[in-house]
Amino acid sequence: MPSYFPWWVVVTHFLNLFFMLLLMRSGIEVLSAFPKLYWNDHCPPGREWARFSKKTFGADSRTPWSSLDEEESWSSVVALPGKKNLGLGRHWHFMTVQFWILTGLVYVVLVFTTGYWHYLIPTHWSIVPDSIRAVGTYLHFQIPQRISGEPFEPAQKLTYFLLIFVLAPFQIATGAAMSPTVLARFPWYGKLLGGKQGARSLHFLGLCAFAAFIVLHVFMVIVHNLPKEFVSIVLAGHGSRALALGVGLAGLFLILLFHVVITWFSLRYRRRTQRLLGLVVNPFEKVISRSLSSREHYSADDLSPYHRVNGYPPVGQDYDRMVADDFRNYRLTIGGLVENPTTLSLAELRKLGVTRQTVKHNCIQGWTAVAEWAGVPLAAVLDRVRPTAEARHIVFYAMDDKGLTEGEGRYGYFYGSIPMFLAYDSQTILALDMNGAPLPVEHGAPVRLRIETQLGFKMVKWIVGIEFVSDTDSIGMGMGGWREDQQFYANAAGI
Repeated sequence: MPSYFPWWVVVTHFLNLFFMLLLMRSGIEVLSAFPKLYWNDHCPPGREWARFSKKTFGADSRTPWSSLDEEESWSSVVALPGKKNLGLGRHWHFMTVQFWILTGLVYVVLVFTTGYWHYLIPTHWSIVPDSIRAVGTYLHFQIPQRISGEPFEPAQKLTYFLLIFVLAPFQIATGAAMSPTVLARFPWYGKLLGGKQGARSLHFLGLCAFAAFIVLHVFMVIVHNLPKEFVSIVLAGHGSRALALGVGLAGLFLILLFHVVITWFSLRYRRRTQRLLGLVVNPFEKVISRSLSSREHYSADDLSPYHRVNGYPPVGQDYDRMVADDFRNYRLTIGGLVENPTTLSLAELRKLGVTRQTVKHNCIQGWTAVAEWAGVPLAAVLDRVRPTAEARHIVFYAMDDKGLTEGEGRYGYFYGSIPMFLAYDSQTILALDMNGAPLPVEHGAPVRLRIETQLGFKMVKWIVGIEFVSDTDSIGMGMGGWREDQQFYANAAGI
């Protein structure tokens, strides 16, 4: 039989703790952007099963509101980095999850190749009544006997088995089911978990289960004799209790110090944090975005009764006049690295051919809604203007000045960009209609972008111009979009 506590168990145990705390804190930051949980992908306001906010919004509210109004600013003590930094929270979460999964894979491989699985995987149903009796022993303030020839008593063994081989894979599965790219490519997978909102709720409950385990685990280590337990899990059963306690507490202090430092650094140097974490996160997201295409199919019966909006319409007399005139004088300017620069009215846009698609919108905040969109395939626009070989990105310019419509220290007209390959997807359109009627002002009239394998912030609303460019370094702050510039979102938004 293998050693009860080999060195590889010690190392992976420490790494798991290290990565789990990062995942929990960054996950809380992601949750703060939409602190509500649903079982229904329509996300009807007021019908959430859990709400971690005092704010309430109704579908019939007389006062206009945006989903950004639902965002909370949580303390950096619990959220990483906290203070309304969804973009950086997602960066930390997606960077960490890759290393957490890798650590888990290494651990599982070693579990089976070394024979350690005998200590973790029950081989008989008697483990259940034995575990119940062990819990009863604890409740009588006594410590139950270990299983003969094994390091754990029955309740421990069953708990570790469920944690490693059930809860951890469950968290990975529910996390994947929140990816709009994965859901668009494999709609059946999302249905298994109740859609994105079902997966989001289950993922949160999994987080609570992990947190409860950690609290109980720490308590049981203390009950079992902290110095003695530290000798096993810190020094692999070798060395003195004083040394193990010192090394263990020093390791925990270093983890705490690391979290303090990265939280401070993330808030103090947000652009640098975005770039550094993007070195790991962006390639992963780009691979997913590029390799999977949408296979969503929804019917009119699936339309959401209420569809949230993100952001407020442009303000000013120019836009108000266009609205009052039903956008008859609106013109879309298309230029840049194209052979045939052009300016199109709404009527001329429609002549390029209109397609319809009923799809699910995935906001980066976490909410979803289903709607029918009709518009011109972006590929048809490309055929009209003929981009040159140097064109690598398409930039969409909007009419809304975010300094006026959002504030919070942010400024400038909204813009977004996508790589050329996304333009040829059959579900990438310039939407002109929504649910069988002209596009509403709050949803981006007269023209908005729809890309169904991307998060909602990539779907620029109130578009006034399109430019084909070789790169986006000289546009805005050079990150590829207003949200990327001002809120430090990732430019690849397929997850």
